[in-house]
Amino acid sequence: MSVTSLPAAQAMQEGSPLRGIGFTLLGTAIFAGCNALSKWLLMEIPVGEMLFVRAVIGVAIMLMVIRPADWAAMRAAGKPWLHALRMACAGIETGCYFWALTGLQLAAVTTIYLAGPIYVTAMSALFLGEQVGWRRWAAVVVGFVGVVVAVRPEGAGLSPHALVALVGSLLYAVSLVATRRLRATPTPILVLLQVATLGVLSAGTARLGWVMPTPAVAAAMGVIGVFTMTAYFCVYRGLQLAPASVIAPFNYTSIVGAVALGWLVFGEIPGRSTILGAAIIIGAGLFIVLRERRRAGAGQAG
Repeated sequence: MSVTSLPAAQAMQEGSPLRGIGFTLLGTAIFAGCNALSKWLLMEIPVGEMLFVRAVIGVAIMLMVIRPADWAAMRAAGKPWLHALRMACAGIETGCYFWALTGLQLAAVTTIYLAGPIYVTAMSALFLGEQVGWRRWAAVVVGFVGVVVAVRPEGAGLSPHALVALVGSLLYAVSLVATRRLRATPTPILVLLQVATLGVLSAGTARLGWVMPTPAVAAAMGVIGVFTMTAYFCVYRGLQLAPASVIAPFNYTSIVGAVALGWLVFGEIPGRSTILGAAIIIGAGLFIVLRERRRAGAGQAG
C-alpha cells in the first residue's frame, strides 16, 4: 500500500485513467456494502457508537500503513488551515449521513449526497475564483431542483432526516473542494486525519448511549471498519490515477448499489420522487462533467 504515498502529480504520470476508473468502481461498491451493513447496525446500536468503533479500527489500520515520509510530505505541502477545514467537514458530514439513514431509505440518502459534486462547481466559482459559465450555472440550478425533488418524498414536507442529509451533502462538497486543494498530501494521511476526526467527534456522543454489542454486531462493526478503509484507499487512489472529470461519472454508480441493496436487504422500494430526483441530479452532474472536458479542451469558461 506504499504506492498511495506518491505525490499526486507523480501518481498521475505512473497511473492510467482505466486503473483510476477501476479503483473508483471498486471503492464505490465497497462503500455501498458498508453503508447497507451500517444501516442494519443502526437498528441495534446508536450512531455515535458505530462511528466511534469504526474510527478506532480505521486509525489502527492507517497507523500501520503510514510511513515517516508521508508525514514529511504533508509538512512540505503545508496548508494546515485547509486540513482543519477538511477534517471538520468530513467528520460532521459522515455523522449526518448515518444519522439520516436511521430515518430515510438508503437510496434516498445516497441520492441527496449525489449532489455533492454539483455543489463543488458552485463553490469553486464563489470561493476559489474559478470561471464558471452560464451553462454550468444552469446545470447547478437544475441539480438543486433535483435535490428539492428528492428530499420531499411523494409531496411530503422536508423531514429532519432529509434536512440533516442535505446539510451533510453540503459539508461533503466542502470536503471535496478541500481534498482537491490537498492533492500533494499522501493518501494515507488524508484518510487518517479524516477517520481520527470522526473518532473524536463521535466519542462524546457514544458515551451518551453505549449499548453492549452482541457478537454478531461486534463482528459487523469490525467488518465495516476494515472495509471502509479499503474503500477510502480505492477512492483516493482513483483520484490520483485519473482526472476528476474522468472519474466523476462513475461515482454515480453508487445509486445503483444503494437501490439494489436497499431492496434486497431492507425491502425498500424507492419512491417516484427519489428516482426522479436522482435522474435530475445525475443528468446535471454529467452535463457539468461534459462541459468541464470541453472547457479544458477549448481553454475557456462554459
